[in-house]
Amino acid sequence: MGKVNVFERTVEHFLGPIMPFMRDQAVAEIMINRADEIYIEKEGRLIKTEAKFDDEESLLSAVNNVLQYTGKRMSPEHPLIDSRLPDGSRVHVVLAPLCKNGTVMTIRKFAKVMFDADYLTKVGSWTAQSQEYMKICVLAEKNVLVAGGTSSGKTCLLNVLSSFIPAMQRIVVIEDSAELELQQDHVIGLEARSPDRWGKGEVTIRELFKSSLRLRPDRIIIGECRSGEALDIIQAMTSGHAGSMSTLHANTPLDALNRLETLAMMSKVELPLHALRSQIASAIDVIIHVNRFNDGRRGLTEIAEVLSLSDEGRYAVQPMFEYKLADGPDGKLGKGSLVWTGSKSTFLGDPKIRLQKEQVNLCKSIFTEEA
Repeated sequence: MGKVNVFERTVEHFLGPIMPFMRDQAVAEIMINRADEIYIEKEGRLIKTEAKFDDEESLLSAVNNVLQYTGKRMSPEHPLIDSRLPDGSRVHVVLAPLCKNGTVMTIRKFAKVMFDADYLTKVGSWTAQSQEYMKICVLAEKNVLVAGGTSSGKTCLLNVLSSFIPAMQRIVVIEDSAELELQQDHVIGLEARSPDRWGKGEVTIRELFKSSLRLRPDRIIIGECRSGEALDIIQAMTSGHAGSMSTLHANTPLDALNRLETLAMMSKVELPLHALRSQIASAIDVIIHVNRFNDGRRGLTEIAEVLSLSDEGRYAVQPMFEYKLADGPDGKLGKGSLVWTGSKSTFLGDPKIRLQKEQVNLCKSIFTEEA
């Protein structure tokens, strides 16, 4: 019997109180606030359940069992722990006394059904025109940044965007905890590692990124940019590693650029602010903002191209698609959708875009001077 099968059986034993939610495909996240308080996110809504562990010791045993799969363990020195389950579900644990209620564990479930681009169009997350636009950008090796809030669908969208990458290209994926499921054959997956109980053996995203540059990548995909590795990513994007992608937390495309700047400053490499901003504006080509709506739906709310710095040295973006609410009956607001703003792409003279002429159909007006 394989290691994963043994582990799955022990998980079912220790996580018994929440196994019905693990098996329910409609449940996206399980939030254990303490042994006797468990919430789930189902169809976009938070629901308090009747499930509970027998006591704090039972919950700690379950946490220990989950961490074993990735070779991690609880300790007072490392009370914040990231891990994952064999199916790819992401786990985060906070130990007492950092959390006054006791041990906290959240499980972001791995989607059993992989969404594709056509599915996102069908459910209204984006439109056929915006789908074609993004496909052209990915094929033309534009650097793409996906921004949004927590649980807004950034990872899901990054999976979909990666499906546009040609099969013959070599992709290196770097993540804190493996979540991305790329469909291409030639994919190298790298995963960061936390230090052991003696504080040794840590491998950071930044170290993995530097290593990836020596692995002959055609594309580099960073699961999430969250620290000083931002500067390395920016420099790689401006020095021959076109077509890279990453995600970060931000509320708007402009906020995403400002946050990327802040993260780059965490690298402790001193750069003049104008030089750093110039590199960021040159590195990032397209920013996609995703959002989780009040009714639980996830969707794109803006796609913008990054412009050169303004005369005042500030970031500037050109919205290409924006989420607009339609007029409903009796003057009420109807359902919204992602619509073209009417702007012409800034990539008009790019030879890589010209190579994608055969792909242009719905986006002909966006990528040509013709009206």
